[in-house]
Amino acid sequence: MAKVMTENREICEIKCEPYRNMIKDALEREKMILATMTTSPADANYKKLDLCEEMIGCATYYITINNLTVELVNTKDNDALNDARKMLYKAIIYLEEIITNVVDSLQTDLEDKLATIAKFPIEKRFYLVRKLGLAIALLIDAFGDNTKWKWSFVELQGRFAVVAKNLIDLKQAAKDYFDPNSQNYDNSILYIRLIRKLYDQSATAYRDRYELSTHRIDDMRMAILFLSGGRRLAIALGEPEEAEEIKKKAGVWRLKVESDQKAGRAK
Repeated sequence: MAKVMTENREICEIKCEPYRNMIKDALEREKMILATMTTSPADANYKKLDLCEEMIGCATYYITINNLTVELVNTKDNDALNDARKMLYKAIIYLEEIITNVVDSLQTDLEDKLATIAKFPIEKRFYLVRKLGLAIALLIDAFGDNTKWKWSFVELQGRFAVVAKNLIDLKQAAKDYFDPNSQNYDNSILYIRLIRKLYDQSATAYRDRYELSTHRIDDMRMAILFLSGGRRLAIALGEPEEAEEIKKKAGVWRLKVESDQKAGRAK
């Protein structure tokens, strides 16, 4: 049995080596891109989009290393999973540096920032967001239900939701959303549906973390901010009834926090 396990470990190392090399190459490219940003700052935000892609790639390679370890050695590679988690945070940070991390940002506040990546079309933005979302989902699945990171993933997914929303030119996308003749019609519909779903999920997740884990008022504030962001989306799409329902829901949540504070159940 020990001999078989030793052989499996050796096979695992051999199979993981190409992915370790791809990670090394990607991190070298990251260094090169960062170095060129100082010489051509005008293109810095486009390069940050490239850096985001590189970090997503690194994360998926680390997740693959873990999957091979589970398959061949029957144990998780927690180091690889933690490195994948760090890479996904870096991917999100690169996007935050372009278009901020403000949950319920106004479109007017984003216009100057979006102008710096105006040549990056909506289909590529949507593709990048889906890749990042898939990598996060794979990571969470690989860690499993009993991980110590369970509640911290609420923040990871929340920050992902914010950059996904802020990356889109909502003013233009809302026009294309209602124009079947627009070349961006399908992408606009699918992208907006996705960010509405992500904001709703993040609002619920932060409330759950408040109720089931932290009892921190900050978590409920974040939940309400995500509701507010979702309400802005409803308003942008000309859905006053939906916007009013979200407003009422946020009001109920605020009352819940106030009641918990009075009862000493909130921090």
